Amino acid sequence: MNNPLLDFSSLPRFGQIEVEHIIPAIEFLLADNRAKIKQLLADNLGQYNWENLLQPLQEMDDRLSRAWSPVSHLNSVRNSEPLRAAHEHCLPLLSEYHTEMGQNTDLYRAIKAIADSAEFAVLSPAQKKIIENNLRDFHLSGIDLDEDKKQRYKEIRQQLSRLRSGYENNVLDATNAWSRHFTDKSLLAGLPESALAMAQQTAEQEQQDGWVFNLQFPSYFAIMTHADSREIRQQFYTAYATRASDQGPDAGQWDNSQTMEQLLKLRQEMAYLLGFANYAEYSLATKMAESTDEVTDFLQQLADRSRQVAQQDIDELKLYAAEHLNITELQAWDLNFVAEKLRHHNYEISQEMLKPYFPEHRVIAGLFGIVHRLYGIKIEAVAGVETWHPDVRFYEIKDQQGVLRGQFYLDLYARPQKRGGAWMDECIVRHAEQGVIQIPVAYLTCNLTPPIGDQPALFTHDEVTTLFHEFGHGLHHMLTQVDYSGVSGINGVPWDAVELPSQFMENWCWEKESLNLIACHYQSGATLPDELFAKMQAAKNFQSGMQMLRQLEFALFDFKLHMNYQLNGQPQIQSTLDQVRQQVAVFKVPEFNRFQHSFSHIFAGGYAAGYYSYKWAEVLSADAFSLFEENGIFDRTTGDKFLHTILEMGGVEDPMTLFIRFRGRKPQIDALLRHSGINA
Repeated sequence: MNNPLLDFSSLPRFGQIEVEHIIPAIEFLLADNRAKIKQLLADNLGQYNWENLLQPLQEMDDRLSRAWSPVSHLNSVRNSEPLRAAHEHCLPLLSEYHTEMGQNTDLYRAIKAIADSAEFAVLSPAQKKIIENNLRDFHLSGIDLDEDKKQRYKEIRQQLSRLRSGYENNVLDATNAWSRHFTDKSLLAGLPESALAMAQQTAEQEQQDGWVFNLQFPSYFAIMTHADSREIRQQFYTAYATRASDQGPDAGQWDNSQTMEQLLKLRQEMAYLLGFANYAEYSLATKMAESTDEVTDFLQQLADRSRQVAQQDIDELKLYAAEHLNITELQAWDLNFVAEKLRHHNYEISQEMLKPYFPEHRVIAGLFGIVHRLYGIKIEAVAGVETWHPDVRFYEIKDQQGVLRGQFYLDLYARPQKRGGAWMDECIVRHAEQGVIQIPVAYLTCNLTPPIGDQPALFTHDEVTTLFHEFGHGLHHMLTQVDYSGVSGINGVPWDAVELPSQFMENWCWEKESLNLIACHYQSGATLPDELFAKMQAAKNFQSGMQMLRQLEFALFDFKLHMNYQLNGQPQIQSTLDQVRQQVAVFKVPEFNRFQHSFSHIFAGGYAAGYYSYKWAEVLSADAFSLFEENGIFDRTTGDKFLHTILEMGGVEDPMTLFIRFRGRKPQIDALLRHSGINA
């Protein structure tokens, strides 16, 4: 079959993949895998071992992953109706296949026989872990259920897959649908020249004069942070906060209300089927946290420790707004605007002032320089690689011995038909087949400010931090030394530990020694002045109490929703969110706010009953970085230790065991509170 999706000899052939290749490739691989598994079970009846069963299974999974990965990725970064239709067609096929494998009694017995055999004792830790994870996942896929319940489980999985995709499509469509065209510049008073130039460039691309602002984050955030017109800020806030909902300017058009209720209902039903009290319990079966009480207590403890600081933050905003900006009643669309004015007033610094010091070429070179000093790896651009957009670049990572360790695509800028946010995803996973190592490849995707005219892209410090975060995920995927794909890179790592390497990397965005590598003025070439750095440091924890509570609000909402959802037909999402806000928030959002309708992390992504992972892992990352604070932020001994105990280990060992091996003790919450300016 001459299909580029079935060519596994090299990188995905993005220049040749067409929509019509997708369905035939996936259908072929699913049929081929089914036939091969049947043959393996028949050929080795009663004599199963790693080589004749589990190794071939790993290779089949890898082929399917390598074919589906570029399809799923293109659907996120170059969305179109035909591509979306092909993607949607394949989702139930893949769901059915994975459920079928998870409920294959013969396959379960074969793997159980290997686990119970004498051979198990001589397998490597990675092989043992894969077998243990497989047996756990059989139970989580309903292997123990009666036939009618197995069938219901399969139906639920298919429906969940379709609903998640529909939710994400609605968010993308609602985001792309709304914009505002300005021809009167006076309405845009307060906006910096960089934001106006970006909006002018957008207008030109749409063959219009004037300025176009939209809901792509760099554009939206510029309005919310700088526009003097309160009416315009309110308009943009309303459009953004009501995306894909029953409220706002496009009310009902891409409404996720029913989709969300259906997702929750099905998740809860699935959890009951498998013997769990709720979906939150089911979620924790594959995570570090041991109980729902442990998670809620952890989040509540952080909220209690942060609330007083957050209350001071909001009081300070209200006072400044009333005294300096004539805003007597602070509204949601005022928060970013007032905060930016107050930051400048208190510290004489703003994100806009820092942007000239973060030109893209310097940030990228500095990032690569930092990881070279930490881990001895070298990163170089590779020309001539097929990509999905002209802005995308490709790089390779080599270690000190010149051995190729990983490769990655870098897609930095926001654009239409690309879903919002930033993420790392697997393109190719490391594993060894007949002694030949398959090099891991990552997609690193952001929605940062694009270049404007002849200028290089200039990033805010927040955008730089986002890039470092995703690069941390990328290093976890690419620097693994595990040769079995089931526990290689981020695979098999509990979800509440997977954010450790990403949040850990963010720390180098705040140290003068590392900032000298990533920051220099795009015109003069001057490094970040000491005075400006001092202001950055002084302002680092500005409004940190509010930021902490906001993340805890999201995490508590997610976890309590999945812990307490009742199958009684009554809508519970808004009421749960209202209760959480009543409990932790220090600022009341408008009645029309529908944040949950675009909360893709939990309704479309992998964070359902798992959003707490960000804070959970932030405790680990802050405490891990504290060892660098003690030894020097570029101490190679400490860097090598982190490389060998965390980044290279994949999902082979328990994350707490690995953390203790690195840090010499269990994690402590103090480092996080200190870094956040929320000391006891």
